[in-house]
Amino acid sequence: MESNQHKGIQPAERLGHVSEYYFSRKLKEVARLNAEGKDIISLAIGSPDMPPSEQTVAKLCEVARQPGAHGYQPTMGTPELRRAMAGFYRRWYGVELDPETEILPLIGSKEGILHVTLAFVNPGDEVLVPNPGYPTYTSLSKILGAKVVNYDLNEADGWQPDFDSLERMDLSRVRLMWTNYPNMPTGGNARMQTYERLVRFAREHSIVVVNDNPYSFILNDHPMSLLQVPGAKECCIEFNSMSKSHNMPGWRVGQCSSNATFISWILKVKSNIDSGTFRGIQLAAAEAYANDAEWHRQANVETYRRRRVYAEKIMAALGCTFDSSQVGMFLWGRIPDVYQDAEELTEMVLHEARVFITPGFIFGSNGRRYIRISLCAKDEKLQEALCRIEQMVAGRPR
Repeated sequence: MESNQHKGIQPAERLGHVSEYYFSRKLKEVARLNAEGKDIISLAIGSPDMPPSEQTVAKLCEVARQPGAHGYQPTMGTPELRRAMAGFYRRWYGVELDPETEILPLIGSKEGILHVTLAFVNPGDEVLVPNPGYPTYTSLSKILGAKVVNYDLNEADGWQPDFDSLERMDLSRVRLMWTNYPNMPTGGNARMQTYERLVRFAREHSIVVVNDNPYSFILNDHPMSLLQVPGAKECCIEFNSMSKSHNMPGWRVGQCSSNATFISWILKVKSNIDSGTFRGIQLAAAEAYANDAEWHRQANVETYRRRRVYAEKIMAALGCTFDSSQVGMFLWGRIPDVYQDAEELTEMVLHEARVFITPGFIFGSNGRRYIRISLCAKDEKLQEALCRIEQMVAGRPR
């Protein structure tokens, strides 16, 4: 009967180019297993489990109680938030940004991927996307009619772009290049040499390089920005996000920074899509940008450093190898040759040890033999996951 109700109605053709997001689909299965009493420990998603700073929450509550705070807000963001974002870049990266013209607050970086692609890419144009890389770079490009051209990242190169290989490509139709340093999912750290080469590459080929930079504070004592490179602002865009660095994933506050012209083009798109974020969230986010170095040290370095010890033991128990110098809130490891691919291992771990970890294939073909473990779980959960996996390994035939 349901099929008759929708007879003759078909989805837009663009939906044929993408599938449901892996985590959206897999979390339904995890929910079903939990409903059956399986008690799955999730080490899959990078959603910080710690709260924002106290002053951040206090400011949200204070503003929410103000009768005049609940109306529409400017799409460009409140002056307080833009000034705080500029101050954040000046303080931590030594980068000067004009809060009036060179910063655009975002409802999270994922929104920014949509807006930037709409602002710079015509249907049929090409977009350079890293492999492995964040799946949304690929899916949104396809939805918007752009042609995705992958460029390889390899462990042997520290997951940095191979510029010699890039230079051999036909770049005549490329409009955007997505980069993500510190890198997710691999944990490859930002390098000034890479940033400098990216700026040179952007200039030489008239390509806009967009660096997605939400992980620079996580397990990292030296945060870096692409915009530290002289001239980067004229040909590059950088996203930053409060989701990871300030424990605010559900607040949906991000930042887009570039030259005034690029920002005006992106704002033209954004102003036709949303009507601004709740004033309380904006002013509380501005408060969060004032968190001191000690808060960041404890929340972004010490906590994740302690949890990484458990993740490394889980990798070792599974026979995986990994680079101990990687940063960020995940641990990325290569699986043993005995497994056909990463999903064979992650499915075994899910159904036998009741621990959900991420197979690397979802980030591209270069992730097929890797798994990713999230550090966004309490110490006791990580310890329990390690115990379950060790028991699983001990009970399997050798």
